[in-house]
Amino acid sequence: MRLRDFGTTALKVSAVGLGCNNFGMRLDRAATAAVVHAALDAGITLFDTADIYGNRGSSETLLGEALGARRKDIVLVTKFGLPMDDGGRRQGGSRRYVLEAAEASLRRLATDWIDVYYYHRPDPRTPIEETLGALDELKRAGKVRHIGCSNFSPAQIDAAQAAPRQKALPAFVTAQDQYSLLAREIEHDLLPALERHKLALLPYFPLASGMLSGKYRLGRPVPAGTRLGNPRYSDRVLNDANLRIVERLEQFCAARGRTLLQLAFGWLLAKPLVASVIAGASTPEQVRQNAAATGWELTPDEIAEADRITRR
Repeated sequence: MRLRDFGTTALKVSAVGLGCNNFGMRLDRAATAAVVHAALDAGITLFDTADIYGNRGSSETLLGEALGARRKDIVLVTKFGLPMDDGGRRQGGSRRYVLEAAEASLRRLATDWIDVYYYHRPDPRTPIEETLGALDELKRAGKVRHIGCSNFSPAQIDAAQAAPRQKALPAFVTAQDQYSLLAREIEHDLLPALERHKLALLPYFPLASGMLSGKYRLGRPVPAGTRLGNPRYSDRVLNDANLRIVERLEQFCAARGRTLLQLAFGWLLAKPLVASVIAGASTPEQVRQNAAATGWELTPDEIAEADRITRR
């Protein structure tokens, strides 16, 4: 597994990271442990979770248990900000809640520090300076090493990055947003904002919720038990236009003796801002497939052809 620079930080991370949103939902304690151990054996060093994953907390708990003494060997990423109760109190970016959320995540993860702590979604009710001030307290206490944002607009990123220069607050060093061959909306204005501020990008849904896994075919039923059997995901990406693009991408890969999985990862890893690609997995075999799919370093001509096939 190749290691890559994590933006402007001193961290090194595996080219493919493990997305842990299945833990505590689709995967129980034993299945989670099997996936985590397979990832460690494959050389994966970036583990991405959030307090909200696993029905509000189970993902962090199961990940912490599975890592055990191996916690020190990995880069641990988690997030805060989305609702952790039904009453609307445990959410957002207020100082009170940020400090509370961090302590809760540390307990569930059974660790003393979080390597990268992401603001999962901006809170319009709280000034960004207040949130950054709370994150500064966590950094000074050694509980958080680096901070990032997720699902921010370009204007929100600009505002967030201006605040540290004015008030001696910590700055975001990374962003986490949806990006894949089939979801390229961030190229219009978000990627330029990340470039302006030198933020490392962790793209999520790199396989477009499975569309780029090779499991789905035009005119065939959706395989049972897959993510796109859930309308929450299928309504976004499962359509004839995308299935036709996938067919052309598969032909492109076959002509070069490559797989669609290799293309999906290789195309993203060719982007200078991308530090690692977050890929979820529900079995150890899926982890091993993801880890093995990072060897295709696309040429400029191959990138241009993939862009041409997928351009809307």
